Amino acid sequence: MNYTTLQNKFFQLKSNRLFEFFVIFIIIISALEIGAKTYDLSDNAVAFTKLLDLFITLFFLVEILIRFVAEPVKRQFFRSGWNVFDTLVVVISLIPIDDSEMALLARLVRVFRVLRMVSVIPELRILINSLLKALPQLGYVMLLMFIIFYIYAAIGSFLFQSINPVLWGNIAISMLTLFRIMTFEDWTDIQYETMEVYPMSWVFYLSFIFFTAFAFLNMVIGIVVNVMEEEHAKARAEEHPDEPTISDLHDEIQELKGMLLDLTRK
Repeated sequence: MNYTTLQNKFFQLKSNRLFEFFVIFIIIISALEIGAKTYDLSDNAVAFTKLLDLFITLFFLVEILIRFVAEPVKRQFFRSGWNVFDTLVVVISLIPIDDSEMALLARLVRVFRVLRMVSVIPELRILINSLLKALPQLGYVMLLMFIIFYIYAAIGSFLFQSINPVLWGNIAISMLTLFRIMTFEDWTDIQYETMEVYPMSWVFYLSFIFFTAFAFLNMVIGIVVNVMEEEHAKARAEEHPDEPTISDLHDEIQELKGMLLDLTRK
């Protein structure tokens, strides 16, 4: 069997749905095995988990080799962040857990094997890619939110420090209190406490909740949903390259408008 034949067979295996489901099954077993180690186990159970961990590690090693061999252009394999992540997890998982100075690192990396579910399932990859691509836009929203937090924290510290220094002692503590208010964690208790001294302080709390919990949260959701739609459209375009995209339809509509304008002028 030559290399090309082997590569084709590995490519077919990698694209096989049953093989993908089996990989997902092994990832789930790996997650259960990691969770089982957090309990007090019998000697037989500990020995079984060690054998199971060895099998899972070897399976992931074989699986990543299959994916690497199946890749037609090897350099393209490591241009994918998910492939790099999977490779690092597999390589570091080869570190022996026992009698090693890097045992803690090996244990921690084995926990991250559960994240391989993201690299295996395309829908999860789209979700993570959407979140990462939305970060630059979210950064401006977070900056604006920080400014609002800072202003309200300064006002709250000046007004309410004498009422409850534990919650409003300085601007840093005030920002933590405001975060608690934004998450609706017993915020009415804080409000009623200050309203005994400042009856109109409810305006402070309601306006802050409107800006943060409602306005900014909806901005974040809108940005993420918009980027997610773009990622889904991109994925559909890659799966069906002959299918017209929204931008193609928009260009065609513009061309038709131009033709109609030319006809009306004539």
